[in-house]
Amino acid sequence: MPEINQTSLRIAVAQSTVREDPTDVDGLRASAQEVRRFMKDAAKAGARLIHFTEGAICFPSKHVMSELGPDEVGAADWTKAEWAVLQEELDKIAALSGELGIWTVIPSVHQLPAPTRPYNSMYVVSDQGKVAGRYDERMLSTTKITWMYTPGKEPVTFEVDGWRFGLALGLDVLFPEVFTEYDLLEVDGVLVSYSTTGSAGKETVPAQARGAAVANTYWVSLAVPANPTADAESAVISPSGELVAEGNAAATPSIAVVELQREDRTQIGRDFRRRTRARINA
Repeated sequence: MPEINQTSLRIAVAQSTVREDPTDVDGLRASAQEVRRFMKDAAKAGARLIHFTEGAICFPSKHVMSELGPDEVGAADWTKAEWAVLQEELDKIAALSGELGIWTVIPSVHQLPAPTRPYNSMYVVSDQGKVAGRYDERMLSTTKITWMYTPGKEPVTFEVDGWRFGLALGLDVLFPEVFTEYDLLEVDGVLVSYSTTGSAGKETVPAQARGAAVANTYWVSLAVPANPTADAESAVISPSGELVAEGNAAATPSIAVVELQREDRTQIGRDFRRRTRARINA
């Protein structure tokens, strides 16, 4: 176990391959294998935490999952998903976290008892190989809420070596109130996992993430897919909005490793916001 140092924390953000078919066993296994490779790379680089994008194992397509067939979008038929394979791969990822002594934040679909739709979730796996938390996406897109998922209800935080992080997933990134809520929960940073199969958000999401970091004077890690057509890379953003680490500029699969540092501006900004809100709401 590395010595706890509350003034700095080394993390890795992944830019990984995203596949869209949860019925494809080989695809699920290939994605999970890439996840584990990046976990090993991050641990070798001394990272205490690695953060993956939405859909790192699979980002189920509305067309693949539609009960009406691929040519017409309808309610998702989740009985088609290879749940046993998905769970097996998640178990391997958790076990490797324990072997490497690294925290892993890995998004995945979370199955609920039928006929309830699953959550779109982020699992927090500790350096002991145990699931330490789960966040469920709250601000679901029209497609997700209409055809695919059950919305989450609560923010989630967790701590690594004295650093507190919040979690945001998918279109959560577009809603400032999500980040304000985490500011009030006094996090040091928010880990944002985002993926899309369309063009919406490809340009605005990085800007939204930088704005959230500046507005709340905390760190933001943005994990996106390896996609050369997306015009966006995974990145870690400082409390002043600076891009301090980015994934491969060619948007190919890679990780970026960075040392987070405590910054006075985080607490100074938070104290200012607290005083101002108290005055306005008095």
